[in-house]
Amino acid sequence: MEHRQIMSALGGLLLGMFVAMISSTIVTNALPKIISDLDAGQNAYTWVVTAALLAMTASTPLWGKLADLVSKKMLVQLALVIFLAASLGAGLSQNVGTLIFFRALQGIGTGGLTALVQIVMAALISPRERGRYSGYIGATIAVATVAGPLMGGAIVDASWLGWRWCFYIGVPFAAIAFAVVQRTLRLPVVKRDVKVDWAGAFFMSAAVSLLLIWVTFAGDKFDWASWQTAVMTGGALLLGLVFVLVETRASEPIIPLRLFRNATITLASVASLFVGVGMFAGSIFLSQYFQMARGETPTMAGLMTIPLIGGLALSSTFSGLIITRTGQWKIWLVSGGALVTAGLGLLGTIRVDTPYWRTACFMALVGLGVGMMMQNLVLATQNQVDQRDLGAASSTVSFFRSLGGAAGVAALGAMLGTRVTHYMADGLKGLGVTGTGSAGGSIPDLDALPAPVRAVVESAYGHGVADTFLYAAPLSLVALVLVLFIKEVPLRGGTGQAAAVRKGEPAPAPAQAEEPQPQR
Repeated sequence: MEHRQIMSALGGLLLGMFVAMISSTIVTNALPKIISDLDAGQNAYTWVVTAALLAMTASTPLWGKLADLVSKKMLVQLALVIFLAASLGAGLSQNVGTLIFFRALQGIGTGGLTALVQIVMAALISPRERGRYSGYIGATIAVATVAGPLMGGAIVDASWLGWRWCFYIGVPFAAIAFAVVQRTLRLPVVKRDVKVDWAGAFFMSAAVSLLLIWVTFAGDKFDWASWQTAVMTGGALLLGLVFVLVETRASEPIIPLRLFRNATITLASVASLFVGVGMFAGSIFLSQYFQMARGETPTMAGLMTIPLIGGLALSSTFSGLIITRTGQWKIWLVSGGALVTAGLGLLGTIRVDTPYWRTACFMALVGLGVGMMMQNLVLATQNQVDQRDLGAASSTVSFFRSLGGAAGVAALGAMLGTRVTHYMADGLKGLGVTGTGSAGGSIPDLDALPAPVRAVVESAYGHGVADTFLYAAPLSLVALVLVLFIKEVPLRGGTGQAAAVRKGEPAPAPAQAEEPQPQR
């Protein structure tokens, strides 16, 4: 296919991914206002984000497996419909429990969109040329990540709109994406017996959910070293073992375990787990830093995180173009891991009075590093598999990245609540004020606080957010070590299906087109 044809086919997919990423980031700067209006606290703050990430994490492998079995176009449109309905429900929510439920439903749609874009692109484009188009995906994610917080902040600051429009605004985008996909995306449908591994999907979701519930409540509702921790971690481990057992016996497993015999896929998947921590935690907690520690408006907080997203957009686009020209991709993974680790470590030194230019430099390092690693880990994995495993392999890497983000946000959010409570207690004691607050209590309204108390709260959030980045930095170092062991394999010049034919495997047939193919 020519470049123009490929871009036409990817147009609706990129718009769908833009919608999905907007939903993940538009609440970032609006959350303090949302949580305050719904009378909730820090745990609810993190769970509004974590619920969407959890559902996205658990559903991504299922979407990937379905893409290997049924119409990819139908799945994309189904994901858009789910997302659209969930957005309307989230906007109509009257309490935080309902909001979290619809955010989880949004996450299911988002999981489908983020996984299927990668899978469809791999079906259309050879790995050698894919770097160029991976850059477009990275740029789309970056633009959405910038636009989301800015739009959310502007909506909250506009009294005539209200925070509910943070969810309503995605509805027309999803409808347009549905229409564009219907018109432009034409892929052959390979007729196969569809056997969905529902048991595997259930046990995987249960294991991930229990793990995330544990990291959210540990250190707040109960001690890290407690019987509750033993029960939850033991239960998550048991559910994980059952999942592995189910996958070994399933005819069409959600995650084919044979994929992990390939060292590149194993290393890339685990590295993505740790990259996800830096990717999601960075944008979410930096927004809270600028609003709660620096007293900025939601709109200004979005503008102040541009160095992070700008670095991601620049590095993902630039590295993709260079990889297409040279075929060399490992150097970008190693460089990205080093930059993320350094950036998170330096962000761990910020305080309430740190000059903005210094914080901006640290954010840019994290953005550059994540941009170099995120898409290229998927590319390295896709280069290792044939067409029949393309969906499962792509979604596996996305699954681990989302899992890292969800677990990271939940765990770091719980730690942030604990650290803020500790620093506030120390500061209030210095003022002679009795009371320590609560990690799970309501997030304070800075404008309603006396000046001395406000200064204590701002200092507590500044120091507490920095601590979360110090906790995240060693995890990025693990990702750097893992990518060092990935063996660089030259990128193929054909699609996964073409590679299978070259290896002598039978070509998938018969294929029936979803749409009439234009005559050439």
